[in-house]
Amino acid sequence: MKRAIVTSALPYANGEIHLGHVASTYLPADITTRFLKATGTEAYYVCASDDYGTPILIQAEKEKKTPEEYVKIWNKRDYEDFTSFGIGFDFFYRTSSPENISFVQDTFKKLLANGHIYEQEIIQFYCKVDKKFLPDRYVIGRCPYCKAEDQYSDLCEKCGRVPQEIEDPKCSICKNPPTKEKTKHYFFKLTNFVNELNQWLEEDSHLQKDVKKYVQNWIKDGLVDWDITRDIKWGVPIPLDGARGQVFYGWFDNHLAYISSALKFLDERGVDGKEFWNSADIYHFIGKDIVYHHYLFLPAMRIGIKKEYKLPDYIPTRGHLMLQSKKISKSRNWYIGLKDFLQIYPADYLRFYLTLITPYSQDDLNFDWDEFYARINSELIGNVGNFVNRALGFTKKTIGGIIPSMDDLDAADKEAQNKIKNLAGEMTQLMEENNLDRALKKILEFSAHFNQYFQKKEPWKGGRGTNNCIFISVNAVRSIAISLYPFLPDSSQKIWSQLNLRGKVSEQPWSSMSDIAINQGHTLGESSPLFKKVEAEDVKVHKSKLGQ
Repeated sequence: MKRAIVTSALPYANGEIHLGHVASTYLPADITTRFLKATGTEAYYVCASDDYGTPILIQAEKEKKTPEEYVKIWNKRDYEDFTSFGIGFDFFYRTSSPENISFVQDTFKKLLANGHIYEQEIIQFYCKVDKKFLPDRYVIGRCPYCKAEDQYSDLCEKCGRVPQEIEDPKCSICKNPPTKEKTKHYFFKLTNFVNELNQWLEEDSHLQKDVKKYVQNWIKDGLVDWDITRDIKWGVPIPLDGARGQVFYGWFDNHLAYISSALKFLDERGVDGKEFWNSADIYHFIGKDIVYHHYLFLPAMRIGIKKEYKLPDYIPTRGHLMLQSKKISKSRNWYIGLKDFLQIYPADYLRFYLTLITPYSQDDLNFDWDEFYARINSELIGNVGNFVNRALGFTKKTIGGIIPSMDDLDAADKEAQNKIKNLAGEMTQLMEENNLDRALKKILEFSAHFNQYFQKKEPWKGGRGTNNCIFISVNAVRSIAISLYPFLPDSSQKIWSQLNLRGKVSEQPWSSMSDIAINQGHTLGESSPLFKKVEAEDVKVHKSKLGQ
């Protein structure tokens, strides 16, 4: 049996999940995991809240909570929001877990023993107003590479690079220019891994070519050793005598939680987690803003501990979600909280729309309320919902829902049957290539064909070929239920129930979507419309609330 571990970029435990978070990482990861399980792969989707780092410390201070109290609230809330969206984590943990703390400290000791860590005195920003050293998110300024303003000192969100030194720095708390003071930090020798990183990038055929190319260009331009410690109290403690109370930088420890969380989950199931990891396909789903961390830091650290845990096979990378063609901004109220959205529309509406508009590329995508309205009504309801309802509803109404026998097939019947028989192969290729948007569009093409087939055969006239039309159409509905499952799990189960088939749609083998499995004499369940129309007036109201 094939194995897979799927992860996605860890959500910061410092605020609500919004639509921009789920589009590029969590939804594609969930769809892929469901697909892998349906194909018979022993696949697990593992995630955790990212509990450490300066942003969380800042926010906890503002809300007069301890960091522990603060992240506990958001770990629970994030998991609830993801679950309500149909994200089916097999395990959702936290980077502040004792298992991750131990794993991070152990990894650091191994890197140190292997000659990849050194200590160095550095000059760091210090705010005399707030009387503290200013790591990462406490310093904002201009990116030295692309000149974007208001960027954090550890990551430019516009160009995706990690600045060696931010320009025109200011303290993010009091907005005053900081001074520079001496402190000692530990560094990871990223420069030790140029050859191994280039070799991995060349040999891993699953990595996106465009991403791989500019990562290779970064390596050519010259890598910089990585400061992995911070002068704050909230984080994984450095496990050395004389560490001066410093902690690890959040980006040193958070991706190690992919491994430590998977090990905890598997070991508690009686499975050798390390052996499983090293025999599985490893997927890390990310957004394009953290390519540097996942294509350079992450593999270098695993190489640095002698590949004790294998490097990723896939790092599906997608662009950012815009909202009404503008950058999402919580401070300007230009965002839509996931929880708020799901109180208005079913999760499957959002899963459908986001999948359709999210290509397997780094191109930014755009949530547009008018397009959402049009696509749900015309493609989900007018195409898929219409075919399922007319095929099952007609059968129920005219012949009591009992599937008839077939007569001799004409050309249209044969073409329709071939559509069913070819669907699994066509879908599998697209899913394996991570072209999830194109796979969903393939289902829409399939459904559109059967709408036309049903219309052309005119079974309501009761003429020759009526039985064939009903028999083949009902089997096509079954194919839609199975193929649609990874994308719209709730809706596909509703279809399955209306077909009155045994078990759950999630239990069906992926390839069985191409079977003609509903036979003469089978009785359908009760038929009812799957979806409710999105109203134009409601969309106007939703748009008016943005930026208020």
